[in-house]
Amino acid sequence: MKELIEQLNQGNYSCVIANGNQVRTFTRRGVADLYDLLKQEPEFLQGASIADKVIGKAAASILIIGQVKEVYAHIISQPAFQLMQEAGIQVTCDETVHHIINRDHTGWCPLEQASHDLHTAQEIYTTISHIVEGWREQA
Repeated sequence: MKELIEQLNQGNYSCVIANGNQVRTFTRRGVADLYDLLKQEPEFLQGASIADKVIGKAAASILIIGQVKEVYAHIISQPAFQLMQEAGIQVTCDETVHHIINRDHTGWCPLEQASHDLHTAQEIYTTISHIVEGWREQA
């Protein structure tokens, strides 16, 4: 995990994922890369180790459904931390926060807000999937 964290920091990536001998780096903000990876190559997430900058409940639901093994985050929301621990994922972080804030720093991240009252990875994923697909249709 130490190497992934170093790569995350040195490469200024949003996320670094290792599975077996293969390491991939990602740069998009939010859950876009994890969401697409789960939809297109779910087998790469299975048993993977992940270093990420920010993880909220939306990202946590993707990682749980993807059956990752271990996760490191610079910042993670307490609900995301708890959700992943309950799913048996090893989680380490630099800082836990009450919730993830939006990009403008004016309130909650929209996906964190949408998943706030949801309790299982599947119901969170279903909700955020509708939101993400809606955003993509508008773009």
